Amino acid sequence: MYIHPAGYRVILVFLVIVVAVAVLVHQIPQIPDWLEWGVRGALLILFCLVLWFFRIPPRPFSAAPNEVTAVSDGKVVLVEEVDEPEVIGGKAIKVCVFLSIFDVHCQWAPVGGTLEYFKYHPGEYLVAWHKKSSTLNERTTFGQRTPYGMVVWRQIAGAVARRIRWFVEEGQEMEHGQEAGFILFGSRIDFYLPLDAEVLVKPGDRVVARSTVVARLPEVP
Repeated sequence: MYIHPAGYRVILVFLVIVVAVAVLVHQIPQIPDWLEWGVRGALLILFCLVLWFFRIPPRPFSAAPNEVTAVSDGKVVLVEEVDEPEVIGGKAIKVCVFLSIFDVHCQWAPVGGTLEYFKYHPGEYLVAWHKKSSTLNERTTFGQRTPYGMVVWRQIAGAVARRIRWFVEEGQEMEHGQEAGFILFGSRIDFYLPLDAEVLVKPGDRVVARSTVVARLPEVP
């Protein structure tokens, strides 16, 4: 396990705030010892939670080329057929995964293939489970061309998550399971899969990045 570089600045800023608050509390005249130690303990717990948020645990990977793996940890909240006009330009199967602040927030490519389409969309910060968050919130769109069809996925910022990071470029050949991005704090990942994909998850299921197979794409004849 290691701390993701996306968190270095946040952790440093938070450490400065924690130390400053601890010093200020210590300088308050006649503050009871139990209260001062209580504040220090709370600050330490908060700092440990920030470190925990940016953790990157080992992620085993052994998926077949036509298997779509989870982009990030989280809970499946929706599986339905929808229109995807931005990349696919037609019907697709949508799978939504909600990430709480306790989930690992790094993203890994769900399939191998060329990143044929990539776009960053500035936007609002509705709660991640809001019906319109996938079209109104700050988000990125990844469109990967594979031998089995186009797979589209989005990083979507939530009410708390206001920092999206990506580590790939349009036109790049992406390996299945490679690190692709990071979202700070609560957020959501949306998949858009071909209609003939075999979806293997349902609402309520927990998924683990790089490990859980979300769907299987039809084999190429």
